[in-house]
Amino acid sequence: MTWSERVVVREGVRLSCRDWGGPGPAVVLLHGLAGHAGEWDATASRLSPDFRVVALDQRGHGASERRPRDLSRAAYVADVVTVLEELGLSRPVLVGQSMGGNTAMLTAAAHPGLIRGLVLVEAGPGGSGPDVPAMIGGWLDSWPLPFPSREAAVLFLGGGRVGEGWASGLVERDGGWWPRFDRDVMVDSLAENARGPFWNEWATVGCPTLAVLGQSGIIPPREADDMLRRRPDTLAVSVPGTGHDVHLEQPDVLHRLLTEFLEALT
Repeated sequence: MTWSERVVVREGVRLSCRDWGGPGPAVVLLHGLAGHAGEWDATASRLSPDFRVVALDQRGHGASERRPRDLSRAAYVADVVTVLEELGLSRPVLVGQSMGGNTAMLTAAAHPGLIRGLVLVEAGPGGSGPDVPAMIGGWLDSWPLPFPSREAAVLFLGGGRVGEGWASGLVERDGGWWPRFDRDVMVDSLAENARGPFWNEWATVGCPTLAVLGQSGIIPPREADDMLRRRPDTLAVSVPGTGHDVHLEQPDVLHRLLTEFLEALT
């Protein structure tokens, strides 16, 4: 099964979605910072025979509006809600990795009646810390742009499945390969995450929740423990041999976990 592009416009901001179709309950996939909807292609193609699957390029990313004025967490959440309404996605399960997981969690907290279930992949309510925007900015500054070839980009961005997943979001232009986002937009999108945690929002999420963590990912053990202490009904799984990009490193394992969670809900 292949996807078709669906475009939703909210307050002048273009939001591009990969709509995989599918006959069952809705699943919406949200990528992380500096990512793109195509990171979910392997997962979406395997889920779509049984579920209605949509992957969103969040504002500032991929094929969506590259330089939106509003980069607040509330804007990201409102985008998700509008996509659900415009595409007729009734009570979906939101699946988000990293910053996409933060968006998914905030959406579930703010709009409990809209969301059937929540899956956080290497994401939590702890916030990123005040030093992270500068760190991410420095990392993006280190990219040797333009990449001379897609193969060079794959190697620089981690190699293997991870490098392929990141490089698939690049575009070829003027003899080189470029990201489909701007560095300052990425850094500014982290502003609210850097100012503090979202424990109150986490506590108000009422839908069934699965947290998928990489064994060597970015969620500290103490944060994971606090997540389970505050919401002990949360199902948490650590995937051995993975880091932050669990969805790229172990798509087969993630697919099994998602399928079990989704089947339990339906």
